[in-house]
Amino acid sequence: MNILLAGSIAYDYLMKFPGRFTDHILPDKLESLSLSFLVESMVRQRGGVAPNIAYTMALLGGRPRLFATVGEDFEEYRAWLESKGVDTSLVRVVPDVHTASFFANTDRENNQIASFYPGAMGYAAELSFYDLDEEQHPDLVVISPTDPAAMTRYVRECQELFIPYIYDPSQQIVRLEGEDLQTGIEGAKALFANEYEFSLIQKHTGMSEQDIRDYVEFMVITLGEKGARIYVDDEEIDIPAFPPEKIVDPTGVGDAFRGGFLTGLSHGWSWALCGLAGSLAATYCLEQNSPQGHNYTPAEFVARFRQQFDDDGQLDDLLG
Repeated sequence: MNILLAGSIAYDYLMKFPGRFTDHILPDKLESLSLSFLVESMVRQRGGVAPNIAYTMALLGGRPRLFATVGEDFEEYRAWLESKGVDTSLVRVVPDVHTASFFANTDRENNQIASFYPGAMGYAAELSFYDLDEEQHPDLVVISPTDPAAMTRYVRECQELFIPYIYDPSQQIVRLEGEDLQTGIEGAKALFANEYEFSLIQKHTGMSEQDIRDYVEFMVITLGEKGARIYVDDEEIDIPAFPPEKIVDPTGVGDAFRGGFLTGLSHGWSWALCGLAGSLAATYCLEQNSPQGHNYTPAEFVARFRQQFDDDGQLDDLLG
């Protein structure tokens, strides 16, 4: 299956301050606040929803394609993704700007001061599915968080071009109009969200759970440590969380779940098996730092999966 991932690409700059922010904030001087913190460490992590999903799919033998805008500082990131098997040929470099970046400084009490620079992500609405050659047209598009105007355009164009898409608005739910969210759902093949996001979607659109289920072919709601639930037809399939060996960092776990699930979908596996593949992929991510810090071969993935679940031999599809 030819899957195109439309979403943000970003760098995360994560810093640690050894003290407490509150020790340096003067309540009677808030109107003239001016602070600088000397940090003890900083790391730059590769991030963004689309490449996070793509990374897991590539680990499992897929060749997902990215559809996004980046800045002139992307080449190192591009080389990394291509080395893992991700197709970046449709990623457009915007001259004279940086790739979207998240800057976070965390103190010893886990208080955080953060800033997000959208950079090249702000140009994502300039990309169009109408510009794709016939051989570039995907079998499935995943519309994940990026510039809201771009998400709205991608929904409209997928509907006009009859391209099936999965709608995954997540972090951008609060920036999308309720009407745009509803339009995205009404034309979608599927909806992905976590439990809280699903409640937000219902609030902003006025749609009930059943209203949404009536429009989409299937729906996947992730539930954190409780796993996930797949809604398809009149059935609800509960997917357990795969037991982790350790818990290091939850960043990107939902993206890894999507990568595992989409891999199963591309192979035509049962709904339950797609969900279980997503569950294990999420756990691999949970056990490492950064959303692309995990690494494994398809054979290692299959062997670990079979320690917990019976796939009736279907995961042999990953072994080539």
